[in-house]
Amino acid sequence: MKAVRSVLFVPGHKADWILKALASQADAIIIDLEDSVPEASKADARINAREAIQANNTDKTVLVRPNALDTQHFGKDIESVAVSGLTALLLPKLFSRDDMIRFDALVTAAEILNGVERGSIELVPTLETAASVNKVDELLDAPRVGGVMAAAAKDADISREVGFSWTEEGFETLYLRSKVVVAARSAGIQCILLGLWQDVHNLDGMRRFAQANSGLGYSGQVLIHPSHAEIANEEYGLSEKQADYYRRLIAAFEAGVAVGNGAVSFEGDHIDLAHANNARDLLIQSGQSLESN
Repeated sequence: MKAVRSVLFVPGHKADWILKALASQADAIIIDLEDSVPEASKADARINAREAIQANNTDKTVLVRPNALDTQHFGKDIESVAVSGLTALLLPKLFSRDDMIRFDALVTAAEILNGVERGSIELVPTLETAASVNKVDELLDAPRVGGVMAAAAKDADISREVGFSWTEEGFETLYLRSKVVVAARSAGIQCILLGLWQDVHNLDGMRRFAQANSGLGYSGQVLIHPSHAEIANEEYGLSEKQADYYRRLIAAFEAGVAVGNGAVSFEGDHIDLAHANNARDLLIQSGQSLESN
C-alpha cells in the first residue's frame, strides 16, 4: 500500500457523507462499519460501503474498518466489502498475530466468493490495545499487511488500555508512537498512519500535532473532519520546496562523485552517500520526481 498523507474517517451508514469524503482533499478515506455506526444501522453501512467502493471513480485509496472479532458482524462486513476497488481493511481491537491470521482467512474466502484476485486486499492493523502495541513486530509480520495505524487519541481505547492521561504535547505517547514507526520501517512498510486529532476547530493544534508526528516518521494521519485534510497534506510528505531541496542535494552529491569525491559541501552541510540515499527515498515515498523540473 502506498503512503498517504490524509485519511478521512466517514461513518458507513451516512451514504451522502461517503460521497463528500470521496470529493474531499484527503488522499484516502476509511468507510467505518464499527464504532461510529449504530447497531441498528450496521446492515445499511455494509450496503453503502460496497456500493461506494464499486462506484468510486476517483484516484482515492479506499479502506474499510470492519467490526471486531468479538462481535457478530465481522464476517458479514468482510463478505460485503471485499470487492474490486477496496485497497485494504483497517482492523480494530487486535491482541495478537492470531487475530491477523483470522482476518486473513476471512478475506481470502470473501475474495474467492466475490471474484476478486486472491491476496489483492491488504490489511492495516490498528494498534489500539496494549497487547497490540507490545506485539507490533509480530502483527506486522502477518500476511497481507500493507500499512499500520498507531492510535494516540484523547480518551479513546488506547488511553484506557495503557492508562495514560492525554496531553497536546504528547510526551505520554512518545514511546508508543516511536516504537510503531521503528517496527514499521523495519518491516518495510511505507504507509504509517497516526490517529487522531479530535479538536475539530483547533486547526493550529492540528497543525502542531501533524508537524510533530511527521517529524517522528509517520507518513500520514487519520482525520475526522475534511477541514483537516489540507493541513495534513501540507505537513506530511514533502512540499515542493522541500522536494526541490532534496533534488539539488542529490545533484550536488552526484557532481562531487563525478570528479572523484565521496562527500561534498551542500548549502553549508557535509553530505555523503547516506544523505543522497535518504533524499532519494523521501522523494520516491512522497511520489515526487527525482529530476528537477
